Amino acid sequence: MTETAKFAAEQLIVCGGCNAKMGPGNLADILAKLPANKRDDALLVGYDTTDDAAVYQIDAETALIQTLDFFPSMVNDPYLFGKIAATNALSDVFAMGGDVLTALNIVCFPEDMNRHILEKILQGGQEKVKEAGGILAGGHSIHDRLPKYGLAVTGKVAPNQILRNDTVRPGDALILTKPLGVGIVTTSYNAGAASEAAFQQAVDSMQTLNKYAADVLKQHQVTSCTDVTGFGLAGHLSEMLHGQLQATIEAVDLPMIPDAYTCAEEFLVTAGGQRNRNFLQDKIKFELDDYALEEIVYDPQTSGGLLASVPADQVATVVADLKQAGVTANCIGRVTEKAADDPIEIIVK
Repeated sequence: MTETAKFAAEQLIVCGGCNAKMGPGNLADILAKLPANKRDDALLVGYDTTDDAAVYQIDAETALIQTLDFFPSMVNDPYLFGKIAATNALSDVFAMGGDVLTALNIVCFPEDMNRHILEKILQGGQEKVKEAGGILAGGHSIHDRLPKYGLAVTGKVAPNQILRNDTVRPGDALILTKPLGVGIVTTSYNAGAASEAAFQQAVDSMQTLNKYAADVLKQHQVTSCTDVTGFGLAGHLSEMLHGQLQATIEAVDLPMIPDAYTCAEEFLVTAGGQRNRNFLQDKIKFELDDYALEEIVYDPQTSGGLLASVPADQVATVVADLKQAGVTANCIGRVTEKAADDPIEIIVK
């Protein structure tokens, strides 16, 4: 452990990441009660489709992507926390098919905490913004009981190249670009139950920009895309299917951190995963008796991978190109039509 991490371990309270996200059910109820936006044809993507970011067209060639994300820490090391939180926030731009332009810091920090910790958080965040090709242009800070950090990010994309989360088609194959289980692993590690190797695998995944996967996907025909974060694989796949389609997932093809499955077998799971299960369980059919696997599917992911759909006849080429670029890539299932009266959206075989 670094000297910074040793110091921060006494200061940062580990309670966050995307596990701190509001459950999908509560959030949907709140958003449904908001008044509808005044119609503006330039707003190409808004909150009504539960997509990853807003997209607003400014001319024939360019649309702006706007997103923000912040949360309390899921690790003790403040520098690492800054990198993970920034990576997570930047991901929405890549999930929409865009490039990062600028980012603004969002900071909540206790008034009586050592400011060296905040310095390290901001350093980690700035490094990731630079790596993503963007410019850190400012930010806003307030005093709060717990440190929280994230970014408001602006990106750009050509209007005809936007990747949405609700345009998947029957017959498409599904690709996932990071292993599942980081929520279970980080929670278990902080309770002393997961190995150092598993924790490091989770950390490596969380601080890896989805830029590298997105750069490969841009070279192929991608029909739909999202990133897997607080609602878990189940929740974000459900959003892609938007109640109209059905996906069959092959459990054997799901990439996961091995210790996550072991911890789930011991009922070391997350509160966010339980919220996801409560909201989604009537939409999912597991054709196997495996509680640990179910928890992996529901587990909130902090800075998770991209979940993309591509035509089935192209999936082998796309997966091969992603792996060639050093990106974890698995074809995890297929999308089919769904009967109107069938409540099941996701089948796990």
